[in-house]
Amino acid sequence: MKALKIKRVSDKAILPRRATEGSAGMDLSACLEEPVTIAPGERVRIPTGIAIGLPSKETVGLVYARSGMAVRDGIALTNGVGVIDSDYTGEIQVGLINLSKEPYTINPGQRIAQLVVAPVLLPAIEEVEDLTETQRGSGGFGSTGR
Repeated sequence: MKALKIKRVSDKAILPRRATEGSAGMDLSACLEEPVTIAPGERVRIPTGIAIGLPSKETVGLVYARSGMAVRDGIALTNGVGVIDSDYTGEIQVGLINLSKEPYTINPGQRIAQLVVAPVLLPAIEEVEDLTETQRGSGGFGSTGR
């Protein structure tokens, strides 16, 4: 696979890195001039100071929450999982929301999310009248039992 290209858009940016050799995600850090406090229920957009060039159009950058911040502090991504398309080359910004009852402060350089680069399928779209029958069919939430 080709390399992930990273461009600093701020001289204060911290390049993403894996915490351990087995880490799937690379830590993204806040590129801030000063701390930002997120009030309970408030949403903010935190810059990372970097832009990326994905290896190919068959890859996607996925931005996930840091589990410690989410479980311990109630800080989650505003969109669940961020999607960075292969043709987006602007600065990565991370939308965060404070789901706790206490204010939370993001400090400059703090690790705020993680970036995973993954393959993506790009199938052609074909409209059809019927889909192949399956055992489950259109059974939705909870339809396979507990």
